[in-house]
Formats: sequence, structure tokens, C-alpha cells
Amino acid sequence: MMFFRLLCDIRWQRTSQRWQTRSQSRRNISAATESQTSVSLPTQAQVVICGGGIMGTSVAYHLSKLGWKDILLLEQGRLAAGSTRFCAGIVSSARHFTLEQKMADYSNKLYQQLEQETGIQTGYIRTGSIFLAQTQDRLISLKRINSRLSVMGIPSEIISPKRVSELYPLISIHDLVGAMHVPEDAVVSSADVALALASAASQNGVQIRDRTSVVHVMVKKGRVTGVETDRGDIECQYFVNCAGQWAYELGLSNEEPVSIPLHACEHFYLLTRPLETPLQNSTPTIVDSDGRIYIRNWQGGILSGGFEKNPKPIFTEGKNQLDIQNLHEDWDHFEPLLSSLLRRMPALEALEIMKLVNCPESFTPDMRCIMGECPTVQGYFVLAGMNSAGTSFAGGAGKYLAEWMVHGYPSENVWNLDLKRFGALQSSRTFLRHRVMEVMPLLCDLKVPRWDFQTGRQLRTSPLYDRLDAQGARWMEKHGFERPKYFVPPDKDLLALEQSKTFYKPDWFDIVESEVKCCKEAVCVIDMSSFTKFEIICPGAEDFELLQYLFSNDLDVPVGHIVHTGMLNEGGGYENDCSIARLSKSSFFMISPTDQQVHGWAWFKKHMPENSNLLLEDVTWKYTALNLIGPRAMDVLSELSYAPMTPDHFPSLFCKEMSVGYANGIRVMSMTHTGEPGFMLYIPIEYALHVYNEVMSVGQKYGIRNAGYYALRSLRIEKFFAFWGQDLNAFTTPLECGREFRVKLDKGTDFIGRDALLQQRQNGVYKRFTMFILEDHDTDLDLWPWWGEPIYRNGQYVGMTTSSAYSYTLERHVCLGFVHNFDQESGENLLVTPDFINRGEYEIDIAGQRFQAKAKLYPFSSLFTYKRRKDEIEMSDFQGK
Repeated sequence: MMFFRLLCDIRWQRTSQRWQTRSQSRRNISAATESQTSVSLPTQAQVVICGGGIMGTSVAYHLSKLGWKDILLLEQGRLAAGSTRFCAGIVSSARHFTLEQKMADYSNKLYQQLEQETGIQTGYIRTGSIFLAQTQDRLISLKRINSRLSVMGIPSEIISPKRVSELYPLISIHDLVGAMHVPEDAVVSSADVALALASAASQNGVQIRDRTSVVHVMVKKGRVTGVETDRGDIECQYFVNCAGQWAYELGLSNEEPVSIPLHACEHFYLLTRPLETPLQNSTPTIVDSDGRIYIRNWQGGILSGGFEKNPKPIFTEGKNQLDIQNLHEDWDHFEPLLSSLLRRMPALEALEIMKLVNCPESFTPDMRCIMGECPTVQGYFVLAGMNSAGTSFAGGAGKYLAEWMVHGYPSENVWNLDLKRFGALQSSRTFLRHRVMEVMPLLCDLKVPRWDFQTGRQLRTSPLYDRLDAQGARWMEKHGFERPKYFVPPDKDLLALEQSKTFYKPDWFDIVESEVKCCKEAVCVIDMSSFTKFEIICPGAEDFELLQYLFSNDLDVPVGHIVHTGMLNEGGGYENDCSIARLSKSSFFMISPTDQQVHGWAWFKKHMPENSNLLLEDVTWKYTALNLIGPRAMDVLSELSYAPMTPDHFPSLFCKEMSVGYANGIRVMSMTHTGEPGFMLYIPIEYALHVYNEVMSVGQKYGIRNAGYYALRSLRIEKFFAFWGQDLNAFTTPLECGREFRVKLDKGTDFIGRDALLQQRQNGVYKRFTMFILEDHDTDLDLWPWWGEPIYRNGQYVGMTTSSAYSYTLERHVCLGFVHNFDQESGENLLVTPDFINRGEYEIDIAGQRFQAKAKLYPFSSLFTYKRRKDEIEMSDFQGK
């Protein structure tokens, strides 16, 4: 027997009474949404949403809940008849990232009450999930997830294989070392959830039309003005692309193309007949990542799929949606997953399989979904690329996007999902096809700290790439740019180093230690060409006033001075953290983090009036950046430039164009982004190789060597330096991280976020950036902190770590993070004062094990007094013995 409808369509086989209820619900939806093609299409709307799946209906639902009513949702086929209809319907909060955990938790709660709100049955059943671990490393990964779920109030626990057998007797536990149980996870009918969301939205005034295709979005002066469909044009202010696997093509079809990097792959799962003793509806969902499979109850039998090592990308050339219905079974391709299923559930050997379902799923280059406003077209929003987690994320993602549209920002920091984290370079069809072939298996692969993608590499490289690679550089990628992690000495076993993946002390520990030591005692050079670089020209006084308004620190400084500043939002949070050198009275050179290239540009353009004469140029590709770190850096540069480089002649935070070797026009800045002495050299790319060779040649007598970003990370964290995108974000203000001195609050100059900061200064802060030094942690034997570890104060949860690294100077692990003051009864945020920080006893939770930590609000200049006191105490203890 062939079953072509599943999940939502299985209702036709249910009891008469339930069939009548569901049938009436569908008629009500049809009538309410006016989905017939005979109904005329509105000629205007405030918002047009493209896509009638679970994403589009979630956005419509949440926009209507926030008070927006003039909304039109368009679907080219039938509502919920695309990928949504094929979803496995698993709703799980067990995710690696806190934001994804929050989205899934919200979705779970939403789906649970949706049936009561709408009267439409969604198939919601709280089954719980069991995540299996066949290896100790997998169990560690689950313990890290469990720690974060616990502090979010989501019930979860690490359980033994014996307990797994008690919860699910059919599961073979012979090769398990443990598991994680999340009892409030659920299953739903994804299509029926979408229909319920559509019904609720319709009751709130949203209009819905199916069988209506969007041809392209009309744009004028960088803003959405309307939509052309196959049934006529619609004027609108906002457009939301929820077209799923077709979002990429729809984006490129616009008058001004929008880059949405995602690609579809075939995804397989099987459906079986009921077991001899049918599974109960409450049977837990099983996720066996080591076996690459998932298993859920389906009508007394099972639904089981997985993520194979050799996925099959589809629609690379672009296809019509009707092709979804024509995807074929491929038993040979599914055979490894079937074998894994039978090993895990041997009792299925004699069970009849009804159908192998082949459905398309869209994946993104970094395994995270895409949401937010397009950087080049205002009013064009995107929600797509769910990486096979659409049912889990739809509720939360729709909520955040609706908040973004209505309020201008979501209620959580969503930078890791923001469309602007990508550039156009990630939208090559070839790149996407190759990358998703890696991404899909990675959903099950064990992701230890500091892993890197292997596909789509060497896309953006410094002119020094080949030279550094030949000297042992090992690479990581950021925004498509290759950056050195560290340099492998000739005597090291490279193969063993590359294959070493662990949550414990890594094999590169000694290599990075030697690089850090060289930075402190001699001189190192780090290629930091990936940094975003903008040149800004202010022709007149009004243009300079605009610049002052966009930046929180005072840029009215003498020529040659460097200003550390932020670009803040209305709430005072960091949209960018950057350094600006004043090159002349009217020109500035701006340095930002690598992943600010698109976001920073978009923020500038969004806040520049149309008649502004301010000139902005992205010169990232024009300059190679070398960071010369260490006490002998001034000797190297002095010898190469025949100019004195001592602090008396070249003070801190100063910029000057100089000759280095034979090359002219090198922008030399006395800063290193680490707190160590040294200089940043911004070199026109045609001179890069020459300057590097000269620096290395002259530096030999001073003990120069190459270093990478791992050494840089250790140096900046032990100096308590916060980095945007890791420690700082749009919800972090300068007053919360000890940077009030970088803000022109008392100079009478207005800037974005000033009012919020003045209010915060008056009222106090509700979180504070803090350094933690682990006290009872054994670097060689204990699990390492990496980031995202819960912080406890006097036994109560107060925050998460945002960065961590081993300090080779302190000989301790250092974690950075924000401390909150949660009222234990109400959960309300209370003020966080320095006294509150200093009076607490702290612990850092690493995969369920808590380590004592000393909390510090160090001034930058007094950090290492701790190390000196520690040495003195240890020496006195030794002498006492």
C-alpha cells in the first residue's frame, strides 16, 4: 500500500467523528482565508509575506499579535503543502546554541496552546526525547547542552543506558555510554500547526491567497515598494521572503537582487506499519547522532530518518515547486541509515515498511537559519534555511522576525542568525552545493570546540597566504576569509595535530604557548588582513556632525589620533565596535571586526540621509594588515623606517603614514588589539609581500616569528578585552562592560543611544562584564571551558560565559561573561553593582562539573597583580614548609 499523504493528511483514515472535526476546520480555514483563485487580489498591503508554510504563517501570526493587520500572505501552491507537509514534526529544545534553545522552547509552548486558541487539532503530543551517546565525547557534548537547558528552566537530565532501556525497551543499549532525557520535547503535525497559525492570523485580519506566485519584488531608491505576482501587482512597504528552498531564487529575481545563501538537499525517512503491540502516543523520540538517525512514534509504528554522510543536493539549477512531488525513493542511498536503525531497534527486522519518503530540506553555509532585513533593500525581510529544524524553530523565529519588523529589533540578540552575517560571496551556486554536502552530515557529527568547515575554503585570502602556508600555518575561516590559527613547527606531527579533536587540553597547547611567549618577550607578526576597513570622507561641517551622531566617542581629535568607539543603537547597545584613525581634517580610516563588513556598511547606509555628502568606501580588499606584537616591535620598525618608534616619538593610539622598507604609504598605528606593545601596519596590497619579507628579515635578530589568532585570543582575554560578536552585541552597552570612558556622554554632543545611556547611568546597570579566573581547575586533566558555560554565584545561576582562553601568563583558565542579578522568586532583573560582583562566591559549570572561580572587575593596567600575588603566596607557602 502506498501512502502519499502523511502526518497532516493521515486524518482521512481516522475515526468519523475526528474526521468531521478536522474537515470542518479545513473548511473554516478555507472560508476565512479566501484562498480560492476566484477571489480578487488586493492592490496594496503594508506587508506581503511570500510562503504559506510553517514559517510564513508563523510570521503572519506574530505580526497580527503585535497589532499589524494590513498583511497579505501569498502561497504559490496550497497552504502547508510544500516542505512543511513532509516535516517529521519533532519539536526539541536540545540545541547547541542558547538562542536556538530559546526559539525551540517558545515554539513548544506555542504549539501546546495553539489547538485551544484556534480549535484546530495540531497533533501535539508531549513525548519527550532521548539523545543517545555511543562515545564519551558525545556524552560530554550532551552534558554541555544539559547544563544550558537546566539554567533555562527546561527539564533535562543525563541518564544511564539502563534508564534508556526502561524508558524505551525496544532500544538496544549494548553500545551506549549514556544519554540525555528531555521530557518536555514533543511531536506535532507540522502542516496542521501551519494551518492553525494561518487560521489565527486570518481571524486577526491577515488576508491569505494561495495559488498566487510572486514574480519579483519591486524596489525604488533602496526600499521595497511593491510585489509583482502572476495575478497582478501589489503595493507594499514590507516584503517577507519565507519561500523555503525557493528563497534563494526569489531573492535573485528582484529588481535589486538579494543574496540568501541556502541550498536544498534530499532528505529521507521511512514510515512503518504499527508494531504488533503498537507504540503508545507518548513513546519518546530517539535521537542517535552517532548512528546518524532519529526515531519517533507514528500511528503505532515508527517514522525514522537521518542525515547520511553523502547527501544529495537538488535544484542547483533551479526548479519549479511541482518537482517536490516527483522526488523518488532511493533505497540504496538510505541503506546505511536503515542498517543503523535496525542495529538500534532489532525488533523492526520483521516489520513492514509502508513507504520511504523523499522530501527536500534547505541548508545554510553555517548550519544556522537565516532571518532579518536585507542589507541592500530596506523593508525586505527573510526567514528561511532551517537546516531540517523548521518545526522546532518556526514559532520562536516567527516571533523574533515580527518583533524586528514592528519594533526595529527583536527581543533577543539574533546576530548569529542575521542575514547580514553573510556576504554575496557565499551565494555562489557551486559554493552552496559543495558546502551543504558538508553541512548536512555535520548535523550529526560531533562538533568539538574550534572545528572548521572544510568546503568552500581559500575563497578570500591575504597576499601572504602561500608564504604563511609554507611556514606551517593552519587555517580557520571567518566571513570567507582565511586566517591563521597557529603555526606548526617543522618537528611536529602535522597529521596527528590535524586529527586531534577534544573537549580537553588540545594538542596545539604548546604551540600557542610559544607564540604567546614570543609576543611578550620578543616580537611576533600576525596577518589580520580580514579586518573590515572603511574610508570615510566628510567634505563639510554637517557631514562631520552626522559622523559624530553615528559614533558614541568623540571623533573631534587631532589628525593622527586613534579613537576606540562604538556604533550604538537607540537602546545604547553595540551595533559595531571599532577603531577610527583621523587621517586628515576630513578623512577617517575605520577598522572593524571581520564579520562587520556587511552589517557595518548597512548600518551606515541606513542612517545616512539621502542628501548626505558623506562618502563611504569599503577598502577591506585594498590593505593587508600585519599586527606586529611585542617589546621588540619598535626596534624592527625603527630599523625599517629610519624613524624613532619609542613612545615619546610615537605615542599610544597614534596613526602615521610611513615608509617601511621600500614601500611608501604604510599606515602604522600604535595599537595591537591585545594590550601588548606593538603596531598595526595597514599595507597597500601591492606592497604586502615586500613589507612582510623585510619585517621577517630584519626581525630575525630580535627573535621574530609568525603567530596566529589563538595566541591573539589568549592575549586579549587575559587583558580583559571584549570583542564584538563574542562578548559585545546589540544588547550590550558601554556602561555594562566598563567602557564609559569611550563614550562622549558629558561633551554635549548628541549620538545614537545617548538618551538610553544617560538613563542607564542614572538608574544603574542590570548586568556587568566580569572576568573569571578558574581556581581549582586542572588544565591537563579537566574539561576545558570554551564558551557558553553557566556562571553560578553563591549557588545561583547568574549568567553565561561569552569567551574563554588559557592564560599562559596567569597559568590559569580565564573566562569572560556577564553577571546578572536575578531575583530568585520573581525572576526579575535587579541592579548589579561592583560590590555585588566582589562579594560573591563563583563557580563555572563545565559539562555539569562546577569549578571555583575568582571574579574580577580589573582595571586594564592592574590585571597581572593577581599573578604576582599568586606567586608570592606559593613562595611563602613553600618557605613555610
